[in-house]
Amino acid sequence: MRYAVFGDVHGNLEALEAVLEKIEKEQPDRYICVGDLVGYGADPVICIQKVCNLKNCMVVAGNHDFAAAGILNTDFFNTYASEAIRWTRQQLSAEDLSYLQHLKLVANINNITTTHSNLYLPEMFEYIQSSYDVRLGMDKLQTAVCFVGHSHIPVSFSFHRGVLDFSTEPFTRIERNGKYLVNVGSVGQPRDDNPLAAYAVYDEAEGVIWLKRTEYDIDKAVQKIRQAGLPEILAERLKYGR
Repeated sequence: MRYAVFGDVHGNLEALEAVLEKIEKEQPDRYICVGDLVGYGADPVICIQKVCNLKNCMVVAGNHDFAAAGILNTDFFNTYASEAIRWTRQQLSAEDLSYLQHLKLVANINNITTTHSNLYLPEMFEYIQSSYDVRLGMDKLQTAVCFVGHSHIPVSFSFHRGVLDFSTEPFTRIERNGKYLVNVGSVGQPRDDNPLAAYAVYDEAEGVIWLKRTEYDIDKAVQKIRQAGLPEILAERLKYGR
């Protein structure tokens, strides 16, 4: 099986369309979305529809998805994120809200697990910021691979033969009896000082994961955010991948 994995779309239609165009050329058997379809960007409705229309796409909930759906409060969101959530709620239909409300926190397919943040208390949406956080997730992992998002920074963590390691290289080889936790980065709001939209491809038969990037029309996405009256920082940061 060949899987296309993406997430943290955050209402950025231009980035999503560019990523899906690239993914189509990979001829995936399944799609996996690690959550946060909405928040920050100006096209939450169309982004939800685009992902819903993908054939064989498994989607888990992100914190912005649950916040927009009224499940998660925004007390721990920054001012800009909270304002974007309030705006997003006003755009969504009852059907959109229901879809977001019913997303699972954790999902599995074959030998793959997917969650937005960390398998350790996924409902808390904690960031993976240290080796301790990685180990907490690894201890819960019952499959070979777990795909996550949330931090918007592509990175791969591995636990093999008693050694915990990480890599920001675009290529990861899946070793037998190893465990892998892979952050696929962000489609709609990268934060690793690289403005290119991020996604991943996992070829299960070959045992390899590629972290990939693609260009998209950043200027158009920026213009839409401004026209929507969303905070300026949400537009400006797209240019710099921060």
